[in-house]
Amino acid sequence: MTLPEHLTLKNPTDVPLDSLVRFVRSYEETITGTSTCSREDILLETGIPGYRDNSWCLTDAADEVVAWAALTVRGGGTADCALTVLPGEHGDAAARALLHRLLNRADELGEEQDTYYSVSVGGVLSGDTVVPRVLEQDGFVRSATFGQYDIDLRAAPLPPVLPENGRIRTAGWASDAEVMHALHLRNRSKGPKTESLEHFRAMLEQLGAAGGVALVLELAGRPAGYVLAQEGGGEGRVIEMGVAPASRGLGIGLALVTAVLAELRALGSARALMAMDTAEIRDHEGLRRILAIQGERAVSQYFKQTA
Repeated sequence: MTLPEHLTLKNPTDVPLDSLVRFVRSYEETITGTSTCSREDILLETGIPGYRDNSWCLTDAADEVVAWAALTVRGGGTADCALTVLPGEHGDAAARALLHRLLNRADELGEEQDTYYSVSVGGVLSGDTVVPRVLEQDGFVRSATFGQYDIDLRAAPLPPVLPENGRIRTAGWASDAEVMHALHLRNRSKGPKTESLEHFRAMLEQLGAAGGVALVLELAGRPAGYVLAQEGGGEGRVIEMGVAPASRGLGIGLALVTAVLAELRALGSARALMAMDTAEIRDHEGLRRILAIQGERAVSQYFKQTA
């Protein structure tokens, strides 16, 4: 697919990290009026196994990033992708060019492994005028919507209310990897699942090395849920949470959220960002009563079956 003349295709690993941070922050500000992206967020994205071979960006004449795409194979026949494009005169052309590369790469990986991959594209902000249109023109449909919450931690969060026989403990990055992975695969979130335990371990190791937080909630000694988070520069991130289907409706999700927010505050975070699938917590009004939510926005995931 032909690119506009002033755009250059590059591997994101050859682009300064700060350029990617500026790009994502500019995208967020353009769509929502505020930005939340941090260096820690981009480091987590670029640290995914296979990132160099499965990612691309476009830069303009000033060598600034204007579009970015990446593909992650998590196992289970799914290729999870991110496609972020600044709106503008050549926004549609940039989105189509990178989407073409994502789909071709999914086909290439499928041929190499004698399988096929269904393709999803996540992280699309509500209000984006470019990416949803290009995806829908190519046959993608919206499959899930997530809420992203901006939480004020200057006042201490309420202590977690535990279910009967429940306790929350710090998870071991290595010793609890299988436990958390099993919960990750079983939880009902429509978000992407990392089927490979090896890849899940790699993500945990990266998060642990960056000073992350991992908590497990047990009921009568049996793991029923977990949460992962990270602190950086006075801002926290609740990265992922999972609750066993049989334990839903007991307040485990809210207990894990309030516990990990207290941990982030103790580490120096004045605010925290949390993305939650609408399927993960039933009592959303309860969430708002307990937490000091300063703002929220919607993020969508799109899906296309390929064969």
